[in-house]
Amino acid sequence: MNIKSDKSKGYVRAEPVRQFGALCLRTMSDGPEVLLITTRETKRWMIPKGWPIRGLRPHKVAEREAWEEAGVIGKVSRKLFGRFRYSKILCNGLEVEPVVDVYLLKVRRRKKQFPEMTERNVAWMKPKEAARRVKNPELKKILLGVGS
Repeated sequence: MNIKSDKSKGYVRAEPVRQFGALCLRTMSDGPEVLLITTRETKRWMIPKGWPIRGLRPHKVAEREAWEEAGVIGKVSRKLFGRFRYSKILCNGLEVEPVVDVYLLKVRRRKKQFPEMTERNVAWMKPKEAARRVKNPELKKILLGVGS
């Protein structure tokens, strides 16, 4: 988190914590499916997402996180699809509320082996089922917007 100090105005302001996520999609004969993963610590259902990476544009960060966390390879859109916030407790105990910019990723294939394969569960499901499984109301809304 970046803290900006403006002593002339007498306050300290925290900039929003940013992350970038991939809403991974595939088209089936009965409509689209989305991919969800479980988080490492709490095992809650979520989309692949991660912190900014120096030298990578936001949509490319989302693409990399989809590979590392779910083993998917595909075409990521440069256009922002949605945005949500969630609560996260950092390893130093600080609680932050990252803003996650979400980019669509049309999946071409999924590898059996990928960097975080032993740390997460991965599942394809219909957008309504995905929305039912995630806890975050803003992410639910984004998932329900797929294919509508």
